[in-house]
Amino acid sequence: MRNGKFAKLCSLATAAALAGSLVWPAAPQTAHADRGVMDLWKAIKPLTTIASAMNTGAHPDDEHSAMLAYLSLGQGVDTYSVIANRGEGGQNEIGSELDNALGIIRTRELQEASKVTNVHLEMLSQKINDPIYDFGFSKSPDETLEKWGEQEAYERLIRTIRTLRPDVVIPAFLNEPSTHGHHRAINVITVKAFADAANPDVFPQHAREGIAPWQVKKLYVPAKEDAYSVRIPVGDYDELYGASYLQLGEESRFMHKSQGMGRHYDEGERYSYYKLEAAAAAPVGTGQESGFFDGIAFTFDDLAREVTTQPGSGPIIAGLKKLQKDADNVIAAYPRFADVAVAVHAMKADLQQTIADLQNSKLSDAVKQDLLHRLQVKEGQLNKASAEALSLVIKVRAETNELVAGQKTNMSVTVYNGGQSPVNEVDVKLNLPKGWQAKAKGETSFKTVGYNQTSTATYEVTVPANAELFQPYAASLVSADVTYTFANSAATSRVAPAEPVAVLPPYAMELSPGATVLNTLKPKESIPVKVTVRNYTPGAAKTNISLQVPAGWSVVPNAASLDFASKGETQSVAFTVTASASVKPDTYTVTAVARGNGKESRHGAQVIRYPHIGTTYFVKPAELKIQAFDLQVPEGLKVGYVSSGFDNIDQYLRQFGVDVTNLSAKDIESGDLSQYDTIVMGIRAYGFRPELLASNDRLLKYVENGGNLVVQYHKPEDKWKPELAPYPIKIGTPLIQWRVTDENSPVTMLAPDHPIFNIPNKITAEDWNHWVQDRSAYNPAEWGKDYTELISNGDPGEKEYTGTFLTANYGKGTYTYSSLVWYREIPALVPGAIRMFVNMVSLHQ
Repeated sequence: MRNGKFAKLCSLATAAALAGSLVWPAAPQTAHADRGVMDLWKAIKPLTTIASAMNTGAHPDDEHSAMLAYLSLGQGVDTYSVIANRGEGGQNEIGSELDNALGIIRTRELQEASKVTNVHLEMLSQKINDPIYDFGFSKSPDETLEKWGEQEAYERLIRTIRTLRPDVVIPAFLNEPSTHGHHRAINVITVKAFADAANPDVFPQHAREGIAPWQVKKLYVPAKEDAYSVRIPVGDYDELYGASYLQLGEESRFMHKSQGMGRHYDEGERYSYYKLEAAAAAPVGTGQESGFFDGIAFTFDDLAREVTTQPGSGPIIAGLKKLQKDADNVIAAYPRFADVAVAVHAMKADLQQTIADLQNSKLSDAVKQDLLHRLQVKEGQLNKASAEALSLVIKVRAETNELVAGQKTNMSVTVYNGGQSPVNEVDVKLNLPKGWQAKAKGETSFKTVGYNQTSTATYEVTVPANAELFQPYAASLVSADVTYTFANSAATSRVAPAEPVAVLPPYAMELSPGATVLNTLKPKESIPVKVTVRNYTPGAAKTNISLQVPAGWSVVPNAASLDFASKGETQSVAFTVTASASVKPDTYTVTAVARGNGKESRHGAQVIRYPHIGTTYFVKPAELKIQAFDLQVPEGLKVGYVSSGFDNIDQYLRQFGVDVTNLSAKDIESGDLSQYDTIVMGIRAYGFRPELLASNDRLLKYVENGGNLVVQYHKPEDKWKPELAPYPIKIGTPLIQWRVTDENSPVTMLAPDHPIFNIPNKITAEDWNHWVQDRSAYNPAEWGKDYTELISNGDPGEKEYTGTFLTANYGKGTYTYSSLVWYREIPALVPGAIRMFVNMVSLHQ
């Protein structure tokens, strides 16, 4: 038994670790003395229960973190989080990455968050540009499922449920109109899957693959305090962790830094509420339950009682009861590592015997399959518990994590024993993709590894010439299985490298700009293109860089040769691209090609690196997208841009020929604002540029004296107040209702003669076509009568908004507030949006 002094020490140390982990570290954190003790507890607690639960959500951060922490860390339940997409359609609060690059970041954050709560993560989205994509905000589950491909999304969810076989499933959201369409869609298919996952006629191909139907026992949905079946005590304080489950859940949410997630909660009583929506064994009642698993087998003893009526179940019942005693012995041995290790391996031996008895039994196939699945889950947990109890530290290291096709490199697997008990018959196996080759350069089996000893297996690895380039959502390319024996039973640990081993292009190229406009009014104006090349081939290399351009276009020079002295070196080449004289409005692509040393590359490799997620890569075509259309830009237009860090419209304005200066806090507080024809506020700027609130009177004075101030959308929590505008503007709430999500929805120009629609570019109905993702977000609900309402627009079947695009004269100048999603449209090179934005910043020119 643990004594009170030990529990208190763990509590204090873990509380300190928790507090420290909420800060974004600049370097790896110092190891805490209790880390092994807590990791051991997290490894052995799941041995006490055979129950499982699954939480389904749409995006990274949808997981019910506090509830998951309670189930996994508190009760030891085998807990799964199933998330549909990668969050590609959101905003980024830590960098400039958007779309797929943001999806990669959010996926890594979700993976790290899941580690905190000891939750097994599954994703329905499987690859870059997967159909199950975060296409932006939606009000409709039908629209969501149509865009995702309802059958494909549903098949993947059913497959996941049948493979993981959870006892309880809990969608993270309800299907109600005030909820994001993606959230509603997940609820719809999760509720439907409760019955269909058990129906062999639904996706019968699964059975042919060896995946049997599975009947979830209970389905719960989120509820409120006044109408619930189960309340989860997430405020309960766990002395071992030195925190409540709510606090532990928030520790995981702090990993979602790109979304600004995570809150600090004080200790105290709190609950999460859920309603029983469906049950397989009995009709759904209205009574309250003590927990999700009322009436469901939770322990080995419960499981033994369930099979007592099965003929020939005697040996199985005896085996399950023995496993119950084994699990109790493991917990009783905590925190004595050596004793825990002995108890864990005794349980492993009994588990193997029970599995053998089960396979030889005459139990029905359904019962046998259920028991076998649960015991196999327990086998994996015992392997993890064994390594923790024996203090085995296994690491897989590559000589370099950045490889190219055809390369040879060395990889090593080290097995360090930090515990007092020696392990025997240690065998190392390096796992590689098909087509890769590994040649051992020494011993891969070791008779004994004792305390403070390290054994190392080294391999020469050959990457095939046709190796696939790095896929950020795929499982680790490289892993190692280390098998060993202790106390007369064997265990296996599978370990992957700390950083991903990535096959990258031999010459990774980035084109600058990556997207630009070709003004068809000035077709002879050339486009300067810089190609930055990073050498990933080992050692010195020589390559030839060229651009593939559309037919009839020209490029100077035709090609350029680069000599690299070593791997990792970066060099640049400058090209000039000129369109044909007869170029028409359209979308064109320029592709960079590198050839050298018998290798060819047409890709770039964006390195994504943040302290909380480590390093990963986004391999993508080395292309420049060019949108050709007519664009009038006033000569000498000078714009001051107040960036919030959430958009890069300023960069595109420069490409269009606008003179843009990014304004600092000092510029705003005391600089000469009158030198700018227009000042543009980036999205949500008031929430992230604190000097703006104090300097708002200066900005309004700038307008009053003849300036043109453009303010892009804000949320109320961005410190926005109606009186910040010269005439009040109140943002509509709830925010979910005050937006237009259909990018193809009809737009009516209410003031067609206004300069914004005429000078210098004539705006027509065509300019509202080809928009992406959304029309507008966080529209105003109320505004002063002095504003001109420029457009009317709404989602099909809904009331149209007239406050989306507002402008007013104020003194000698103009103030414009716009909730149109310019930050999406302009990087997507939507011609109409660009023409209109230029008009907006050109007022009074």
